[in-house]
Amino acid sequence: MNKLIDKHNRVVDYIRIAVTDKCNLRCFYCMPNEGIDFVKQKQLMSYEELLRVANVLSKQGVSKVRITGGEPFLRKDIMYFIKSLSEIKGINKIAITTNGTHTLKYLDELMQYGVRNFNLSIDSIDKARFFDITRRDMFDTVWDCFEEMSKRDLDLKLNAVVIKDRNIPDLIPMVALTKDRNVSVRFIEEMPFNGKGANYQNLEWNYKKILQHIEGHFGTATKLQDEKNSTSLNYKIPGHQGSFGIIPAYSRTFCGTCNRIRLTPMGIIKTCLYDEGIFNVRDLLRAGATDEQLLEAIQSAIGQKHKNGFEAEAQRKKNPNIIESMTTIGG
Repeated sequence: MNKLIDKHNRVVDYIRIAVTDKCNLRCFYCMPNEGIDFVKQKQLMSYEELLRVANVLSKQGVSKVRITGGEPFLRKDIMYFIKSLSEIKGINKIAITTNGTHTLKYLDELMQYGVRNFNLSIDSIDKARFFDITRRDMFDTVWDCFEEMSKRDLDLKLNAVVIKDRNIPDLIPMVALTKDRNVSVRFIEEMPFNGKGANYQNLEWNYKKILQHIEGHFGTATKLQDEKNSTSLNYKIPGHQGSFGIIPAYSRTFCGTCNRIRLTPMGIIKTCLYDEGIFNVRDLLRAGATDEQLLEAIQSAIGQKHKNGFEAEAQRKKNPNIIESMTTIGG
C-alpha cells in the first residue's frame, strides 16, 4: 500500500473531517458574540463528496477519521454519513468530537457502527460558568450525555479549553472526575481561533502552569507513556481509575509527530491548524476531477506540510492575523 508522507518524513494516516460549521453553543473563545455567517448548504461538501475523499485516502493508508464541526450532530442525516464511512475498507477507527447537546439519542446506533472514540467538549462542570462560557443554558443536557457515556465501554475524553479568569476553578474538580471513572480529562491551551482576530503574545496558562496547578493540589502525577502521534501529555493521579492530559495547542510541542490533515466544511484542505488552507477539494471535485487527480492534489498539499505550527503561522499570506473561527476549521 502506498503511504502519504510529507517532506519531513511524517506519515499521514489520519484526517479530521468537519461536516458543518454550525454550532448551537456560542463559546466566546470560538466565535464573536454576534456569531458568524454560517455556510449555505450548497457550499458544504456533500456526504457523497466526503465519502469519495475518504475512500481515496483509505487506499493510501489513512485509517482514522475524526468527525467534527461545528457540532456534527446538527447536520441533517449525519448517521447516514457515519454508517457509510464505517463501511469503507481500511477505515479502522472513527472518532467524533461533539459538544454533547444532541449526541445521546444517537449513542446506541453509533456503537452499532463501531464508533467507540468520543471527545466531549465541556469547558466547565459548574452550571453558571458553563453558561458564562457558552452563552447557552445547556449544561444539564451535556452533563446527562457525559454521565451516560461514562457508563459505556467507550474511549471517552473530556476536552476543556483552559481560560484565564473563566474556568480555572474547574481544573481540580475535573481531574477529580477521573477518580472513579475510566475517562480522560484533557486540558487544552487557549488558541486565537475566535473569529475576530484577537491574539496574544504570551499565554499565561500554558501546559507547564496547568500541570503545576494540578500537582499543587493532588501531588506529583504519574507520567504515562503517550501514544504514538499523541497531541497530549498524559498523566495519572495515583489511585485514580482514569487519567488526565494537557494539550499544548498554543505552545505546539507535538508538531514533530503530526500525522493528520484537516478538511473544512467548505472543502479546504489544511495540513496544519495554523495554515490558511492549501486548496479546495470541493471545487476540484465539482470541476470533474478523477480520483487520480484528487489524490495527486492531496499528495501535493501534504508535500507542502510545514514543520510545525509556528512555521505555518509565519507563512500565512492572505492575512498574518488569525481571524477564523474554530467552528469553520473543524475543532
